[in-house]
Amino acid sequence: MTAKPSRFPLSLSSVVEKKDKSFSSGSTRTVITPQTATRNAAQDLNRKVPAAAVRATPAAPVGKSVTRTALPTPMPTADRPSPLVSDAVRKAMVARVAKQGVRDDKVLAALQAVPRHMFMEPALSSQAYIDASLPIGHHQTISQPYIVARMIEIMRDNHKGKVLERVLEIGTGCGYQAAVLSLVAKEVYSIERIKPLHELAKTNLRPMRIANIRLHYGDGMLGLPQIAPFDGIILAAAGLEVPQALLEQLAVGGRLVAPVGGRQQMLQLIERVSKFEWTSETLEECHFVPLRPGTV
Repeated sequence: MTAKPSRFPLSLSSVVEKKDKSFSSGSTRTVITPQTATRNAAQDLNRKVPAAAVRATPAAPVGKSVTRTALPTPMPTADRPSPLVSDAVRKAMVARVAKQGVRDDKVLAALQAVPRHMFMEPALSSQAYIDASLPIGHHQTISQPYIVARMIEIMRDNHKGKVLERVLEIGTGCGYQAAVLSLVAKEVYSIERIKPLHELAKTNLRPMRIANIRLHYGDGMLGLPQIAPFDGIILAAAGLEVPQALLEQLAVGGRLVAPVGGRQQMLQLIERVSKFEWTSETLEECHFVPLRPGTV
């Protein structure tokens, strides 16, 4: 952490105008837009997955045994024919995400295991594995694979050895990010304020038989105080500031990752360092739908 401890709630200027260093060392990350991803998708889809994205386990030396970490089993899906939903296409998507800078092997494996095309309309299935956000109805979108992986990677990089016992997602949408989270956290709680999307997420997740996800219909800005504290909180919508209620539901040592801002949005990392103190760090530009109160 490079930022100094500060009191909350954060002022708008502290989260939008502050130019902290990127979370990961190196140069500033370029924002990937849906238009860019769509334009480059065709030439990327058939490329092989580089070794850096899907690492092979080295052979064990003679006379010694090694513990091998198994990749998550691909989630079961219902029959939905599409020309672009093969394992190879999903591996190519994961390879692009790794090339963009996501290094967490567990996150990349989770991304590969979740069938993204099952969370969108069949008419959009052929675009499921391009790195773009896509519409899911009600003026909402399914987040691009890169930003899903990036936010989860940041949330996992905590002082507890990347262990996430209980996480909270604000904005279930179609359920895709919750499914990815279920492979890196012990318990996943997700809130959606739009009733038809809450029902859509339940429909999408049901055939996958994921036992550690709990979906809630309600105001995400209020969180779930009856279940808190959470080791990680992730927001899939951008507000001008992070709601105080969510900060208070973060466990000490826990991490909250959220887009913050209006027309210009920045990805924000907030870590709780004590009962009354949080630190904040501004990461990179992003673009999300607005965070709104109440239910519809």
